[in-house]
Amino acid sequence: MSEHHHNHTHAGHTHGPWGHAHAPAGKMQRAFWLTLLVLAAEIAAGWLAHSLALWSDAGHVLTDLGAIGLSWYTLQQAQRPANPRLTFGYHRSGILAALLNGLTLLAVTLFIVVEAYRRLQHPQPVAGGWMLAGALLSLMVNLYLALSLRHEHDLNVRSAVLHMVGDAAASAAVVVAALAMSVTGWYALDPLLSAGIAVLIAWGAWRVLRQTVHILMEGMPAGIELQQVVAAVKSVPGVHGVHDIHVWSISSGRNALSCHLVIDGNLTVRESQAILGEVEHRLLHLGIGHVTLQAEDASTPHNPSLLCAAEAVHLAEASHGSGQAGM
Repeated sequence: MSEHHHNHTHAGHTHGPWGHAHAPAGKMQRAFWLTLLVLAAEIAAGWLAHSLALWSDAGHVLTDLGAIGLSWYTLQQAQRPANPRLTFGYHRSGILAALLNGLTLLAVTLFIVVEAYRRLQHPQPVAGGWMLAGALLSLMVNLYLALSLRHEHDLNVRSAVLHMVGDAAASAAVVVAALAMSVTGWYALDPLLSAGIAVLIAWGAWRVLRQTVHILMEGMPAGIELQQVVAAVKSVPGVHGVHDIHVWSISSGRNALSCHLVIDGNLTVRESQAILGEVEHRLLHLGIGHVTLQAEDASTPHNPSLLCAAEAVHLAEASHGSGQAGM
């Protein structure tokens, strides 16, 4: 017997099958158009100022534009319903976008480092006024967008926010460099600040990549402990045991679980459904919104291992031992 619970109402909020509201595709659409405006402004200001630094920042903004556009697209895709070919729908497209965004951030880091080295070798004077104006516009817009999206938990959105924060930092460095170079004429300051920004972007990229790989490997979702899940399931009256448990994320914030429950085989279907429903309700409180349960009779032999992997090791060792005994 199995139970799939798909809709929950909790604490006055309606949740989908994952206990997670739809990602803010509208906010990403607004971010896309504002970033496009910044790109155009920085290209124009860079041309007027003859500033290679501002054009480099515009190249960074172009990278952000691609990341935000991709995030916007995948957030829309994630809202598409499941179908016979993709039974979980398009939710994981957001994780693939986050992975691509993380790799793009590393590429941006490499570009900044190479460009910083080149400018240290050949510093060039620039017109500070236009350079300052373009960088300030980029800084204000990126800070506004990053702050407006900072509370979103979707990994795809967070990776795009990292792009915005990285570009805001780069723009801040250009502002500082423009002011300092106007006063001191020390044009080597710009590449030195850019190298520091590269370190921050690389750290953010590493965190995004680590999280996306963990999700793609179907690891335990962040903030959820296996023993806590097991304790919650076993605390339900009528549950004698749990085994073959799997907990994973389809995408960031959309967590799933499957397991076998050991219950009294003499219960009626209605009584069994009540137990399964209570298990699902308690798991929802832990952030697991999609649950598949298989009920087993407590009076019949069942797998004692909590995890399937442990059972596989047990069977392999048993097979190895019997093979040696036969020899």
